[in-house]
Amino acid sequence: MRELHLKFGVENLEFRADLVHRTFVDLHLVDEIGNQVDAPFPLLGAVQSERMPGRRQAGADLRGVHPFLSVEYHIAIVENESEQRVRNPRPGDPLCRASVSMASMNEDMMTPEERRTNISQAQHTTQVEPGAPQYGGASGRGRGLYYVHTLGCQMNVHDSERIAGVMEENGYRPASEEQFLAHDVDVVIMNTCAVRENATERMYGTIGKWKRFKYRNPHAQIAIGGCMAQLDRERIAKRTPWVDAVFGTKNIEDLPALLDQARAAQHTQVKVNEDLTLFPSQLPAHRASAHSAWVAISMGCNNTCTFCIVPTTRGKERDRRPGDVLAEIRETVTNGAKEITLLGQNVNSYGYGIGDRYAFSKLLRACGEIEGLERVRFTSPHPAAFTDDVIAAMAETPNVMHQLHFPLQSGSDRILRAMRRSYRSERFLGILAKIREAMPDAQISTDIIVGFPGETEEDFQQTLRVVEEARFSSAFTFIYSPRPGTPAAAMEQVPYDVALDRLERLLAVQERITEEILEKFVGRDVEVMITGVTGKKDAETHRYTGREKTGVLVHVGVPEGHDAPQIGDFVTATVTHAGRHNLIADPDLAKGQTYAIRRS
Repeated sequence: MRELHLKFGVENLEFRADLVHRTFVDLHLVDEIGNQVDAPFPLLGAVQSERMPGRRQAGADLRGVHPFLSVEYHIAIVENESEQRVRNPRPGDPLCRASVSMASMNEDMMTPEERRTNISQAQHTTQVEPGAPQYGGASGRGRGLYYVHTLGCQMNVHDSERIAGVMEENGYRPASEEQFLAHDVDVVIMNTCAVRENATERMYGTIGKWKRFKYRNPHAQIAIGGCMAQLDRERIAKRTPWVDAVFGTKNIEDLPALLDQARAAQHTQVKVNEDLTLFPSQLPAHRASAHSAWVAISMGCNNTCTFCIVPTTRGKERDRRPGDVLAEIRETVTNGAKEITLLGQNVNSYGYGIGDRYAFSKLLRACGEIEGLERVRFTSPHPAAFTDDVIAAMAETPNVMHQLHFPLQSGSDRILRAMRRSYRSERFLGILAKIREAMPDAQISTDIIVGFPGETEEDFQQTLRVVEEARFSSAFTFIYSPRPGTPAAAMEQVPYDVALDRLERLLAVQERITEEILEKFVGRDVEVMITGVTGKKDAETHRYTGREKTGVLVHVGVPEGHDAPQIGDFVTATVTHAGRHNLIADPDLAKGQTYAIRRS
């Protein structure tokens, strides 16, 4: 395989190329210093040629474009036994100033069987040179290696495990991080987030970078799924034609078929369902951890918060049957899981659709009866629906952890009203008081938005007041990000520099509170479940990382002469130091400090 890079002037230039099945063209305008500029019209289009089956014509009429702009022209050519012809810009054009470079590329990775299956439809075959890496076959790659890149929340992580499960059920095999970085991957999949603007920017930035997969390996495929794909599918398909498949939050199971269709049709396949027909939890899963598992109890949200795009991307709330949820939990425990996290956009409204306001607390208590299940967590509840029966279930069920993510969003009642949050600051603080009365050791985290439309300094001071009183163990803080289509996006926006200043002041307050809370752990024995997640200094300090019961991250040192823990083990150790966001346990047994392992 080879690739051509050409650059030439565009005045009165007409470009045409005949493209066979495995030719990829990237054509764009650049200014005099080489920066890409937006074209006033599509530069490249492709239509099926009537003159020859399996051949497409691509081109751009550049006549009338500013004479000082140039075109960068990139063609990846697959060498094969078939006639391959690409006509470059006409040499006689007075502005043509082309340079050509050759670069080695990864060879064809398809086996003859795959070629017959997928390429025959295009009436085009490719010769694989001896010794080249192959797509599938005896190499152990199955139908190909896949890699999933996840943006966003825990629900996205849960869905990515299902994406992986569906891919493997259809014959694909997971790629390692090293293989991904080396571009030795057949399918790269991004599971996207739409909650904030920076997630959208990261998505398009990553898609742009992934174009090189096509240049390095033209058989590589790119798929974009998740919330942003649900919301922006037409734009993705139009702006990034090198993407092979776009799928939504409600049709993960369709991904392998979309990839097959894209391979045959040679253009982007889009399928986004608006209605939920199959819970992702019903799909096969390749779980990231054998000892910790995500279990979704619902999907979607019935709230109407003015800043939130989730109801648009995930739809109305749909609850799974309690029996199905418990069956999945039992299955994960049978397969080695010691810890599960119940997921939903609003977990404590679980069961409301069928008229059972106590369904979530019943589910928590039922989890307490599952033998072998050591820890149960959940996220996220809505403060307005957090009832006394849920507090009692948390306090009275031994394996339900005293950890709670409780989104405040703002401490100003005026802003809460503008957000359509159905509680006010005093009610929020009242619920927290009940939780701490029942569970004095509870670690409570939160979400806070600063710079919401219309927020004044007085509103922000109310947020600081509530944060001081609530004493959150940690807070996920954000500058308000307008999401197109939400009511708040049409409101008068707070200047960014004002919002940034408020964010920095809020962070200073919260970091002080977090440090004060963590300091109280020093000298105490904590039980840590080793997760396999490593800290930055674990290798050089010989520490092992996990979380104690309330979710705090702990790095545990192994005393000399003692066994090291394994992933999934429970270690009881004395905390010796509190960091800004974690704890360190380097127990000195000579001083009576504790180090003990309970094998999983």
